[in-house]
Amino acid sequence: MGNGGGRNGARALLEGARQHGVELCFANPGTTEMPLVAALDSVRLRAVLGLFEGVCTGAADGYARMAERPAATLLHLGPGLANGLANLHNARRAGSPVVNWIGDHASWHLAADAPLTSDIASLARSVGFVRTVTDAASIERDGADVIAAAHGPPPRVASLIIPVDAQWSDAPSVPPVAKRSSAGGSARPSGSFELAAAAKALRQGRAGILLGGRALRAPALRAAARIAAHTGCKVWTETFAARHERGRGIPDFPRLPYFPEAAREALGGLAALVLAGARDPVAFFGYPGQPSRLVPDGCELVACCDAHADAGGVLEDLASALGAPAGELRDAARPAAAAGALDVPALGRTLAALQPDAAIVVDEAATSGQAWAGFAAGAAPHTTLGLTGGAIGQGLPCAVGAALACPGRRVIAFQADGSGLYTLQALWTMAREALDVTVVICANRAYRILQIELARLGAPEPGPMARALTQLGPPVIDWVAAARGFGVPGRRVETGEALADALSRALAEPGPNLIEAVLGH
Repeated sequence: MGNGGGRNGARALLEGARQHGVELCFANPGTTEMPLVAALDSVRLRAVLGLFEGVCTGAADGYARMAERPAATLLHLGPGLANGLANLHNARRAGSPVVNWIGDHASWHLAADAPLTSDIASLARSVGFVRTVTDAASIERDGADVIAAAHGPPPRVASLIIPVDAQWSDAPSVPPVAKRSSAGGSARPSGSFELAAAAKALRQGRAGILLGGRALRAPALRAAARIAAHTGCKVWTETFAARHERGRGIPDFPRLPYFPEAAREALGGLAALVLAGARDPVAFFGYPGQPSRLVPDGCELVACCDAHADAGGVLEDLASALGAPAGELRDAARPAAAAGALDVPALGRTLAALQPDAAIVVDEAATSGQAWAGFAAGAAPHTTLGLTGGAIGQGLPCAVGAALACPGRRVIAFQADGSGLYTLQALWTMAREALDVTVVICANRAYRILQIELARLGAPEPGPMARALTQLGPPVIDWVAAARGFGVPGRRVETGEALADALSRALAEPGPNLIEAVLGH
């Protein structure tokens, strides 16, 4: 297996990855990845263990959103990749650059159809670019190609399938591959046609702007505010954004509503919708008698930039083309912490009041986060990471990745209890790595969105079996005990005062902690 301490395929792959800027690997390895594990120390590439592959892939997504460069995941064969696919789906929807290293059986062993043999390439292809290593001689170049594919443009999920014999075999030296540029600095569009069309639509009135992608950074939001003030157009943001800068000093716009009836009402009457980093909006689900698209019939769509373009520059150019002067921003009032019984508005108000400057809030609070989204405009400036692909179980792992990407910033995992249970193992990684993450569990002890959807069916009162499938109890889940079992201190609160005290203490302490906020009905 290799040349007795020399350069085998595993070491060649990792050395090439370090050369191309990959510094961190979220790993849940098995037998077919052992040569890569053995090579990690000699290459000085940091590896972070996740106890479930969905933690690894979600953490790589969170890291990429904040660092704007890829981390790697190390996954075990097809079943390991399958365990991580839900959060790779979210990463794909977020446009996150993620590199997956997926071990496979020795090339000569595949024909034996061993128990863990599967079609890894088909699984990986469902979320992005795929390359399979043929031998140790090509492994370094294949690795460089996959990293380049992850960077883009556009940035995306890219997977390398690596037979174990290519890892342990001797790897010849190859000429260095030119380093690819980072995905974070996309160029501005060179043409002016889209800007001219957007300016024309906005001048004619009955127009709106939908912001997404890099148009949700502060410079682009300020330019959008200038345009809105000058033209009177309406502005919305994507419902679930990959990365959104908010808080005092940053213009704030309403999110496009989640439910299609409300979204169509918001967009109703528009003659044109300018898409800045956003896609043509569609409903999350199909409902009887309702169309998929949310814009009204006859509404013109004008795309002035894609999700990864320099939207700040594009919108500044659009503001200048319209003659929009710089305006004065009126900040939303800073909320005060709530007192008394703890419900959704009290939870949202208190978190917005106490979250620190430059916090990263990973928002998977679902129905319990609606009030916070409104209060957050008056909070200290912060960055929000949303559930881009709708595959729940993203929040806790994404917080792990964001904390490793930005060690100087406090991360708040604002987490619904039902979806948090999908990737609860992320708490252990937070403890092991001593990450500055405060987890706030919205404990309504139900899949509340499913209860809402049952009501939207217009059906009679749900029967006992239907109700049981939307309730998280009995038995009641003890989040504080679960957190303690993973090495994270926790506290349960049931009033606004207790929440404010727990948050103040938690945000002042280094390392991870958890607050279970029990919400009244």
